[in-house]
Amino acid sequence: MSKIAVLGGGSWGSAIAQVLGGNGHSVALYIKDPQQYQEVRATGKNEKYLEDFTFLSEIEFHNSLAGAVEGAEAIILAVPTNAARSVATELRELNLPKMPVINLAKGLEENSHLRVSQVVAELLPEHPYLVLSGPSHAEEVAREIPTTVAVAGGDDETRKWCQKLFSNDFFRVYTQRDLIGVELGGALKNIIALGCGISDGLGFGDNTKAAMMTRGMVEIQRLGVALGADPKTFQGLSGMGDLIVTCTSLHSRNRSFGYHLGQGKTVEEAMEAVRMVVEGYKTTRACYELAKEKNIEMPITEKLYGVLYRGEDPSEAVLELMVRPHKREDEDDLYR
Repeated sequence: MSKIAVLGGGSWGSAIAQVLGGNGHSVALYIKDPQQYQEVRATGKNEKYLEDFTFLSEIEFHNSLAGAVEGAEAIILAVPTNAARSVATELRELNLPKMPVINLAKGLEENSHLRVSQVVAELLPEHPYLVLSGPSHAEEVAREIPTTVAVAGGDDETRKWCQKLFSNDFFRVYTQRDLIGVELGGALKNIIALGCGISDGLGFGDNTKAAMMTRGMVEIQRLGVALGADPKTFQGLSGMGDLIVTCTSLHSRNRSFGYHLGQGKTVEEAMEAVRMVVEGYKTTRACYELAKEKNIEMPITEKLYGVLYRGEDPSEAVLELMVRPHKREDEDDLYR
């Protein structure tokens, strides 16, 4: 069994720590916030992020990053995308052995538009990098409800090691060679989920949501292929699988954020209502700017950018999408 350092005490970091602990590994969970750390250590619970959940007694809690990673054989980044750079910088200063770094975040770094793999490559170039992605809401994983995910990055041997590390009878892991596609699928589906939430908040129906998911996947494929991904990847767990769950689930922060916007709340009010990091918010901006740079047509993303960053009315944005010039679906080039 391995010692694994999980960096990040949010819902997903907590659920993954529980998975690994249940698999018999020694787990050190790093919780940065001192008050949260004290509460978790005293109660064995993390009620701010997961209700009706109790950590396994074997899991160790740390408020020191250096203490959490000491003696570890792998590091799991369970922090939001835009915190990955600062955490990787701290890790670099510790001069750690060249252990694998496994990322759980699903987003693009603001301003740079980089994937987390690119951020880690800048700061920890000697460390093998992997990403775990797929339909995996923390609330359900923590309750041991079955799901399947994909792991990409590293070489074949490292991927198989990671597959074995996480796999059990409720958490099944597939290996994937397309790192770019897996990362982009996980990041970009949050944008479409945000749009589906707006649709629900406006009172639209299942037809609208299904149409947005389908055309949203076209946009994800267009940008993904332009950035070097294999289009087939987006039909898999980190693409269509994660898109479906994030667009439809009540657990989805991105969908919930969009729902509040559709109900008439401001961006700030919607953020306050969700109370947790909404990766799709900053990723929408990064994706919009990338699409402009690459000359990729992404009308749904463009309209969502207008709602989030220009104060455009959500119902007007939907209307403008509906009355665009007519097209033939079978003539639509998915990859431009």
